Order: sequence, then C-alpha cells, then structure tokens
Amino acid sequence: MATKKKGGKKGAQNPTIATNRKARHDYNILDTYECGIVLVGTEIKSLREGKASLVDSYATIDDGEVWLRNLHIPEYSYGSWTNHSPKRTRKLLLHRREIDSLQGKVRDGNKTLVPLKLYLKDGRLKVELGLAAGKQDYDKRQDLKRRAEERDITRELGRRIKGIKG
Repeated sequence: MATKKKGGKKGAQNPTIATNRKARHDYNILDTYECGIVLVGTEIKSLREGKASLVDSYATIDDGEVWLRNLHIPEYSYGSWTNHSPKRTRKLLLHRREIDSLQGKVRDGNKTLVPLKLYLKDGRLKVELGLAAGKQDYDKRQDLKRRAEERDITRELGRRIKGIKG
C-alpha cells in the first residue's frame, strides 16, 4: 500500500518572491534567520502574484516581538474594501530564544536587522532576516574591486583553456 507524501510535488523549489540585493551591498551579513510573518488575506494573494518590494525595509524588536517595517506589498488587484494598507507594520514569528539572542546582539553593537528575501515554503510565506553590520564606503569599493579582479582572472583562464584545446 503506497502512502501519499505531504509537501507537494517532488523536487519542488521554494519560489522566491522578492530579494533585497541592496542589503548585501550596504551591509555585512553576520547571521541569517528564517521567520514566519503574520499577514492578512489580501496580502498573501498579492504576494502569490509575485508583487513585493524589500527596498528600505527593516526589522525592529519592540516589547519582545519582532516587527517588519516599510515592506511594500501592493494592494490586491481583485480586492475591494477589504484590501490592506501597502506599508503597514507586520509581525515576524521567531522562537523566544532567537528573539532574546537577536535583541542582545542588536543592543550591544552597531547592528541592524534587514530582510534579505521573501519566499514560499510549503505554502507559507517566510522571510530570511539578516543580522547585519553596516559597510563603509571604502569597504564597498574594495568589494567591487575584488569582484572585478576575480572576473578578469576567470575570463583570462577561460581564454587560455580554449587556446590549449584549439
């Protein structure tokens, strides 16, 4: 007798709805956390259409709860008077020990909580939250220089390999 597996299709990917590419440029990501998020009905419908923006969003810890601020989820196109406010504050779901740990790290140093990615996992929306320390301008320039050098090296190696084979 065959048993039916839970969790959808075999090898199903977690579809990414939105990423915050600017965060990895502006911050050094020290640690990441996967959190749930509390939404209303029209928000998840709008997100399933693939509409969201993580630009300028951040998380705060208030009274032992983590809140995501400035996440822009546009109004649902087929919604009516029940539509949500696009930039409302949304609660993130983490374990108590994770919240306490994050609160200590944010309070101690010059660190912030930045959302890195929104994605669906088993039909539920998840937020990848990063504990981040800000980069200085010279750090950003060093990263750009290092990437350009690596790109040049791989390009040159590719040419040499083609020259040997050809």
